[in-house]
Amino acid sequence: MFRISQYMRELAQAQATGAYPAPARTRGNGQAPGPVVIWNLIRRCNLTCKHCYALSADHDYVGELTLPEVFTVMDDLKGFGVPALILSGGEPLLRPDIFEISAQARKLGFYTGLSTNGTLIDRPLAQRIAQEGFDYVGISLDGLKPTHDKFRRLDGAFDRSLAAVRFLGELGVKVGLRFTMTAMNAHDLPNLLQLMKDEGANKFYFSHLNYAGRGNIHRDKDAHHLATRDAMNLLFDRAWADAQAGCMDDYVSGNNDADGPFLLHWVRQHLPQWESALTERLTRWGGNASGQMVANIDNLGHVHPDTMWWHHDLGCVRDRPFSAIWNDTSDPLMAGLKQHPRPVQGRCAGCKYLAICNGNTRVRAQQLTGNPWFEDPGCYLTDDEVGAASTPLEVPAKTKAFNSIRRSKDAENA
Repeated sequence: MFRISQYMRELAQAQATGAYPAPARTRGNGQAPGPVVIWNLIRRCNLTCKHCYALSADHDYVGELTLPEVFTVMDDLKGFGVPALILSGGEPLLRPDIFEISAQARKLGFYTGLSTNGTLIDRPLAQRIAQEGFDYVGISLDGLKPTHDKFRRLDGAFDRSLAAVRFLGELGVKVGLRFTMTAMNAHDLPNLLQLMKDEGANKFYFSHLNYAGRGNIHRDKDAHHLATRDAMNLLFDRAWADAQAGCMDDYVSGNNDADGPFLLHWVRQHLPQWESALTERLTRWGGNASGQMVANIDNLGHVHPDTMWWHHDLGCVRDRPFSAIWNDTSDPLMAGLKQHPRPVQGRCAGCKYLAICNGNTRVRAQQLTGNPWFEDPGCYLTDDEVGAASTPLEVPAKTKAFNSIRRSKDAENA
């Protein structure tokens, strides 16, 4: 997760005091904690969203971890130094024992977040969530009502999710909006940012789409990348205005670590005197943390480098403790993800920002080429900006066929 507002507040402090503030604890300082664990406790969901990475449906899935198994895993995670659990799904509120799980998480001292679509949260359920003391509740919105309901494939989904934001806000729960941008909903971003302000939400999480199949593109002319740059500039401008006004709302982004270098370009244009200090700060941050400081456990107990790697199984917590699985580098992917620098190829290998972005999101390269170390096709910086030339992507025939089918499906759903 790229904490845009945190950096903007530091820059605002530097502007006010004339000195860039010392960083808080960062990766590599002292004893490293365990990873943040995003835990898909249940695969069942009451929605069938177009962009669901879990391919969830509204039925039970066989073999999911039992409550005693969940508690056993939690004990191991606590002993391993995991600081935070993000309870997700499917729709986690469909799990009958979700509040027993959250209560145990809080008892063990985890920062505990809830990731939900919000459609099930009426006023009584909002009160229960508030009583449980979640540190944060993230509710996904894909745009304003027409866009959101189309994405979620449910009329009225937007109204129900927005009502959940209001119920939780009235009860003092820290609640944020989660938005995954695609070509079909990018136009709604400005209005969603205004909605955040109007509804008093505390946080806006902007997720880049982990897409594949873009081929050998000209990044400085690609429509998706141009839209991404526009979106990030909008987020930077909003976060900077809030930081100057002393507002503590948070703007964060995820799934594209080019955001760090792009912030440097923004600072070079607007606050050039702090570019060097921010470069050092972003290098300490270290970029993509998949397989390092971010982990995923799915509903069956299988461990993955992050939520987008469900097709790559590192092992099951029923067979080995998470702590043993996470430290095992006999898996080539994990060995590479934990390596510094990562063994990236293509233009990523020659990128002058490699120490900042850490090779970005490896799953996109893997899905497109079959090679997890090739250049990330999702990087929206130009060749001139990164100081490296693009390498033509040799896309396997199987991938080409898949992408042709996917484009047909996209056209049907548009």
